Amino acid sequence: MAKHKKTTNEPTIENRKARHNYLIVDTLECGIKLLGTEVKSVRDGQASLGEGFVRAAADPWTLTLHGVHIAEYPPAAGHNHDPVRARVLLAHGREIRKLLIRLREKGTTLVPLKLYFKGGRAKLLIGFARGKSRSDKRQDLAKRDAQREIDRALS
Repeated sequence: MAKHKKTTNEPTIENRKARHNYLIVDTLECGIKLLGTEVKSVRDGQASLGEGFVRAAADPWTLTLHGVHIAEYPPAAGHNHDPVRARVLLAHGREIRKLLIRLREKGTTLVPLKLYFKGGRAKLLIGFARGKSRSDKRQDLAKRDAQREIDRALS
């Protein structure tokens, strides 16, 4: 008997600015350690990944998420969280080790791309990225405009 897939209204928070500013070379899905009020705020869509970045450490193999704003949950009153605290990301040690080796290259970084729920658990898609130059950004915009014109002409 096939499982019936439930449809949920849980939002997907994306960092669209990251794909404009960086060339995403590789992605990794990892868990994120959140407090109860943070989970409720994310389910309400009250999070912003725009200013966020990920740091990897080797001493204990860890990934931490910095600069991501998750709004306070109003019904929680006095038991709220700090909106811009550092959050622990959950990944296997071998994955973190691979990222650390690749991060030694000049001009590379880890950026959060998408925050979503999968099977009731919060997941964060992080991207291994290289910075784009101004001319690369212009070329991407020109390609997008050209493709848009082609699509208009064909329809």
